[in-house]
Amino acid sequence: MTGCLAQRYSEKIAKELPEVDAVIGLDQLHMVVEASEGVARRVESLRADGSAAYLYDHLAPRVRTTPAHYAYLKISEGCDYPCTFCIIPKIRGAYRSRTPESILAEAETLAAQNVRELVLIAQDTTRYGDELGMRHGLAGLLRQLAHVDGIEWVRFLYAYPTTVDDAVLQAMADEPALCRYVDIPLQHASNRVLKAMKRPGTGESNKALIQRIRDSVPGVAIRSSFVVGFPGETEADFESLLDFCADVRLDHVGAFTYSNEEGTEAFVPIETVSDEEKARRRDLLMEQQSEISRQKNEERVGSKLRVLVEGLSDESDLLLQGRAEHQAPGIDGVVLINDGEAEAGCFATVEISEAHPYDLVGRVLETELSGATLPG
Repeated sequence: MTGCLAQRYSEKIAKELPEVDAVIGLDQLHMVVEASEGVARRVESLRADGSAAYLYDHLAPRVRTTPAHYAYLKISEGCDYPCTFCIIPKIRGAYRSRTPESILAEAETLAAQNVRELVLIAQDTTRYGDELGMRHGLAGLLRQLAHVDGIEWVRFLYAYPTTVDDAVLQAMADEPALCRYVDIPLQHASNRVLKAMKRPGTGESNKALIQRIRDSVPGVAIRSSFVVGFPGETEADFESLLDFCADVRLDHVGAFTYSNEEGTEAFVPIETVSDEEKARRRDLLMEQQSEISRQKNEERVGSKLRVLVEGLSDESDLLLQGRAEHQAPGIDGVVLINDGEAEAGCFATVEISEAHPYDLVGRVLETELSGATLPG
């Protein structure tokens, strides 16, 4: 965060949120305990030049908040992309990758804690290792993580359109432990809006990218997210987004209304798209996607899926729930289990009997435990 911007945010917080004790920057994480104990009423702790250099590694103490069977694994920090709607580069600084050794060490520690699924995260996972001079850095990392003893699934989130290379796709096709799942936020499909967002490519090139992913990784599930109501987005722009999503038929879609963030290049004093219109466009997009998702799920009825069981369902204590390879935690649907038993954290073969727009329903056929297969 730039010095001026940091100062402005700090002053705004002090005025509007007096209950806040301290503003802590990325390079001042060591001050969290001091601030929480009230040693300092208010700390202006952002670096004067606005730069950020801190990079989490495997030696940093970590308290996980996820269930025991999966964990997020951050592989880099910061971002260099100039997306006009995003303030992350100003807050988190330049892109910087952790070393493969540090990431593998943390993965091995997590595996020893009975973690079975690793979810790699970063502002852009597919750019991993570029600034370290690594060629095909993510592909190499994925192949190594796929062979960590105890880890059954590895997936990565937040791919960037121009850095999804053939080496990554080939690794996904080759390694059974790599989930056939790609999360690639495209943000829009209108060429005019994409240009205003300073996003790469066009609607047509993004269609070609999706087809390339599908051709390279048979059975892959693709998730994307889009922003509606960007300044200047017309009804025609929005219709092009609807048409794009109808054509490519993604497995999962997230839609967000534009947030007019001070400090971003896209910030405007007066928005041209009202909050009501943003909500209408978001709802229309998600209504269309709901039908696409339902149809895709119906194609899975009768199939047998390998499911990571997560325990009792959020919907009812009478059901178990888990996730298949095409479902990332927290953002996609689940597999509801209405027949059979399985322990949380184990893998089970589930026969799908029902399909809903986001969730599937099925019964346990057999479970996996320490390499053995048990009847469900």
